[in-house]
This record gives sequence, structure tokens and C-alpha cells, in this order.
Amino acid sequence: MATDIKDTADAVDAAAVMKLLPHQPRLLALGEPTHGEDALLDLRNDLFRQLVEQQGYRTIAIESDCMMALVVDGYVTSGKGTLDEVMERGFSHGFGASAANRELVRWTRAYNDGRPASEQVRFAGFDGPLEITGAASPRQALTALHDYLAARVNADLLPCAAQTLDHLLGADDQWTDPAAMTDPSRSAGQSAEAKELRLLADDLVTLLDAQTPHLITATSRDAWDRARLYGRTATGLLRYHFWMADTSPARMERLIGLRDSMMADNLLAVAERNPTLVYAHNSHLQRDKSTMRMWDQPPLEWWSAGALVNARMGKEYAFLATALGTMRHQGVDTPPRDTVEGLLYALPEGHYVVDATRLATALGDTPPAARVSPWFGYSPLDPAHLAGSDGIVFVKDVPGSPGS
Repeated sequence: MATDIKDTADAVDAAAVMKLLPHQPRLLALGEPTHGEDALLDLRNDLFRQLVEQQGYRTIAIESDCMMALVVDGYVTSGKGTLDEVMERGFSHGFGASAANRELVRWTRAYNDGRPASEQVRFAGFDGPLEITGAASPRQALTALHDYLAARVNADLLPCAAQTLDHLLGADDQWTDPAAMTDPSRSAGQSAEAKELRLLADDLVTLLDAQTPHLITATSRDAWDRARLYGRTATGLLRYHFWMADTSPARMERLIGLRDSMMADNLLAVAERNPTLVYAHNSHLQRDKSTMRMWDQPPLEWWSAGALVNARMGKEYAFLATALGTMRHQGVDTPPRDTVEGLLYALPEGHYVVDATRLATALGDTPPAARVSPWFGYSPLDPAHLAGSDGIVFVKDVPGSPGS
């Protein structure tokens, strides 16, 4: 069997990835089984550089706040700000502290320097302004959308004045109270003001759509795209806050599904622009239904952003899951031989990409055992999901960061 499996593996490069696919996808998704490991991000960076230089990819979208990522995009396309400022203000979830993410931003800025806008590489975040402990205030997105429209359309068409939004939004700390994640009564999402804001946000997005020809001419396609992002984010956050105040048993499952729905909408918008490499946790990109256990609740199930995008885009979406052998600094040791990771670990190379379909054939009728992680931050590959992947990137040993 080991020989058969070895025949399915190639070095991780753009040519090997494209060989797995019937044609170049508009969205090529590369998943990771854990966050915060620069060895995995370095591999992503190498692949992205090759996709840009050899395959014409022009955007990278990562699992980071879509609004904060505008800071990064402004820097890599026009040099606005400094690299230190961008790493501090342009990433959520602590991702700005990563040396590999810093190198990605530095390389992208250097690549774009002196190139016309049509040839530049863009940066996008596709997560909402959300953390596992709560959600941002809708103020930034909602007021930015209103400002964009107020400067360019007849004032009589606006559903309200900026002062009305400010009054209804109130203090931002009522929206960002971390206690609301576990105590729905602390959420402001179903207040009378929040419900009125949802209606006004819907009216503003509708006005944006109705004025599309004028707005693109009066500003630019990029500016209009950014306004659409404001609209998606404002309506998504208001919806998320509404359901944070819910007390039904489906509350957490609904919230996690809403997050991935926001992710999917952002990815579909990015795909309209140009070919994109998407990078996020496997659970947000896989075609199969995702599951997660939180606190003492039963496992949550939801359709990931990848599953939602795949349903819309079909063959224009491709997904590579990343699996790993060891991560000893987190207590993840050599995988059992009867797991997918154990079988792949027996190969001599340090990392490679595997044809998932051929691997499933080589494994035969006896499915591998599911690996169990001793550390909550790492999610092993589910052998039942092999058929839902176009390929698997396998990293044999993930070293710890210096000092870990």
C-alpha cells in the first residue's frame, strides 16, 4: 500500500496543484488544521508566490476581519502607512504577530511596486468583524456606507440622516460586551434601536444597488466594491447581534452558521474580481458539513463558507485540505499508522500534495481510523471527508516557533 500511496504524492508547488484540477479555479482554497503555525503559513506563501507568477492569481484572501484587511490592501497597492502599522491594525485574531504574515505583506508590496493597478496583487480578509467571544459594533461599516451614498446621491433618497444612525447605534460597548456571547440577555441585538437599524441598513444596501451605474461612474469599481463590503458587513453584523440575543437551543449553531455565511458572501465578491487563493481553517473551507464542540454543549453542525461557495460556483471552487504529522510543541506526536496522517507520515518527504481521489483508491475498501488530537487547537483530517477534497497538502513535522 505504501508504494501506491507514494505514487499519489508530489512536491507542493503550483504546477502539482493545477495537475490535480480539471481547470484553473476562480477560488483555490487551502485549508489549515490549526492556527498560528508559521511553518504552514510559509508553505502558503511559497505556493501563493508561484500562483501569482505562474498562474495569474491576483488576490489572497485570509480568515481575518474584512474591514481591518482594507488597511493591508491599501498598503500593498499604494504604500499607504508603514509595515509595522499595517501588521498592528490590519489583522484580527492576533494574526498580525505572525512573521510569515508579515513576510506575505512585505512580498506583496514589493511585487506591486511600480506595477499598474490592473496587474497588482490584492489582499482581502473574508471573515466578518467577529471573534469567538463576540462581535464588533456595526458603526464603522454602517456609517461608511452612509457616507459613501450621502456624498453621491440625492439626499431625498437616503432613508435617514447620519445623526439618526449615530443616535440609534448608541455607545459601542453595548455591542461589544463579551458577556453577551454566553448571556443572551446582555446582547443589544434585539432592542428597538437595533431592529430599526436593521431596516435602515437594508434600505441603504438597496439604494446602493439601485444606484450602481451612477456610483461606478462617479467613483470607481473599486470604491463601489468597497461600499458593497460595507453593506454586507453592516447587515451581517446586525443580523449576528440579533441572534446573539436569542435564547433558543439553536442559538450557537445559528451564530456559527451566520459567520460562515458572511464569509461566503465575501468570497463570492472577491471571486468577481480575479483568481484568488483562499486561506483559512479546513472547517471553514471544506465541502462537507462542519462540526465543532464548544464549552459543554453538544457538537455544533453547520455548512462552511467553502460548502456554500462550492454550491454556487461548482468547478470554479477547489479545496485542498492540509494535514500534518507531528506538532510536538503542542503535544501532537507521531500519528497512529492506521490513520490517514499515519499512512502519509511513512513517506520520506517533508511535505507534499496528494491526489485525494487516488489516495482514496489506494486505501481500498477499509477506511482509515480517525485520528484523535490530544490538543484542542488541532483538528485531524476526517477520513470520511477525503472524497470532498481535491487534494491534501501534508506537512510531516511542524516545528515549534523559536522559544516555544
